Amino acid sequence: MDYTAGIDIGASATKAVIIDRSGAVFGHGLVDSGANFESAAREAFNKALRAAKLDQRTECTVVTTGYGRRNVPYANFTRTEISCHAEGSYFHFRRAHTLIDIGGQDSKVIRIDDSGKRVGFKMNRKCAAGTGAFLEEIANRLRIGIGELNGIAAEAEHGIRIGSYCTVFTATEILARIREGTAVTVIVKGIFDSVIERIVEMEAVDGAIVMTGGVVAHNPFLVEMFRQKIGKQVFVPPLPQFTGAFGAALYAYRDTGGQDA
Repeated sequence: MDYTAGIDIGASATKAVIIDRSGAVFGHGLVDSGANFESAAREAFNKALRAAKLDQRTECTVVTTGYGRRNVPYANFTRTEISCHAEGSYFHFRRAHTLIDIGGQDSKVIRIDDSGKRVGFKMNRKCAAGTGAFLEEIANRLRIGIGELNGIAAEAEHGIRIGSYCTVFTATEILARIREGTAVTVIVKGIFDSVIERIVEMEAVDGAIVMTGGVVAHNPFLVEMFRQKIGKQVFVPPLPQFTGAFGAALYAYRDTGGQDA
């Protein structure tokens, strides 16, 4: 049996996936990207190999994607993150849809047609507001664990309106709310609302919706809030944080190298 590997080196986290020709996932690994993308890619890849119970000498085609995709010397090919996220999403949802990916440092809205072709995308890289880094900063400001946000938001009956578009200004706004005595549950739900608002402001959200990314993987209540806001079903694929890496691994079965598309 032959295998391929996809490695998505993001600004915050590096993800690796090992699959077979059918698209079945045999192993996956995740690490913080840190300051050495090559090292992070190797560590995530080795984690995926161990999870798949494969030897490190196992030969498999490696395709890299993401912010640090060119920092992996043993990669056979590279592909852009937009391409790989679309490929990974379409594998699970084979119809026209809008893919919303909320990552650690950026958010993406990708439109995919019935054949799986990308027909447009928008990306927010100007500010961390509405991303995983934004949520982590707010969690630190509130002195609660990032993993607790989902449960805390779910406890609130309503949220507050967060007017700031900047992470720094949002933190200041939250301090004012704390001084006023606003409950933490209400603040956190308001923060989730602001993440959703940033996405909606990026691009008109219509048609079938798929959501992926680390924020989606760890905050299912945010997905439910988004579903309620748009009034339609939202599909979340298996391993939503690994969609880009999975798409890169899929590309490996039909790539012949060449241009980074």
